[in-house]
Amino acid sequence: MDLALEEARAAADRGEVPVGAVIVGPDRTVLARAGNRTIELSDPTAHAEVLAIREACAVLGQQRLQDCDLYVTLEPCVMCAGAISFARIRRLYFGAEDPKTGGVEHGPRVFSQATCHHAPEVYGGLAERDAADLLQVFFQQRRGQA
Repeated sequence: MDLALEEARAAADRGEVPVGAVIVGPDRTVLARAGNRTIELSDPTAHAEVLAIREACAVLGQQRLQDCDLYVTLEPCVMCAGAISFARIRRLYFGAEDPKTGGVEHGPRVFSQATCHHAPEVYGGLAERDAADLLQVFFQQRRGQA
């Protein structure tokens, strides 16, 4: 989760919402790491999770990440939860909860739906305070500049 927090800090430094993600393989090797880049890439799908999934799939040369784990600083949104399911991620570890736009433990709870193709094991609350603090400071600074 420390690497995901590093990616979140780097995203904040770029003016992006501070969310970071890291995917590790079955041997605990880091396959991919990313931070949000929606503004930089002018792409609403450029969330940290999606970028990390794309990179890990490219590294492995396959579309499934069955034995891989994803660490992300914020509860994934619906779009990212769908990508996690389609990628067949084994385990999802996340930091801060997202009651407003989360799609895992809040909102539509994607992995609990009968139509969900694959549900990873989910573990929330890892480095939750650090992840939540990054987000809180980021949005306080943005509101202060408005």
